[in-house]
Amino acid sequence: MQFQFDVMSGVPKLPPPASAVSGDVSALLRAILETQQEHLKHAQAVAVANDHGARWRALLARWKAEFPGLPATCKEVLPGLERSYGALIARLVEDLQELGDEALDNEFALQDFLDRYGVRLGQLGHILNLVSPLAESANRNEEASPQENQ
Repeated sequence: MQFQFDVMSGVPKLPPPASAVSGDVSALLRAILETQQEHLKHAQAVAVANDHGARWRALLARWKAEFPGLPATCKEVLPGLERSYGALIARLVEDLQELGDEALDNEFALQDFLDRYGVRLGQLGHILNLVSPLAESANRNEEASPQENQ
């Protein structure tokens, strides 16, 4: 049989004086607070940088008198544009499925495919990217209007 004995000193370790500990804790809490404030400033800057709708809201604010119904009209036509875009993608995928794995293997087939879908899909996507933020600004205006009326 084997036994193991751990012998420890009988004198307990005394904690540091309370004033030193509280000073360290308050310094640590201050450092944490400063770090959190810096993090908040950084997060706010990132949010502003990623607010892509701000450009469109500024445009609408500048030209409000010239184009008063533009956001509402964009909101109205957006579903039709999205439906057309989806239908074009669906046709593209169906054509690729019918043609099989070797549909775009040669230069002629690839060029024919791009002529049939590339330009229309790219232009329609670009139009959606322009109309969507304007339609979204109409949604924001609607959300802000009830709050202004109260």
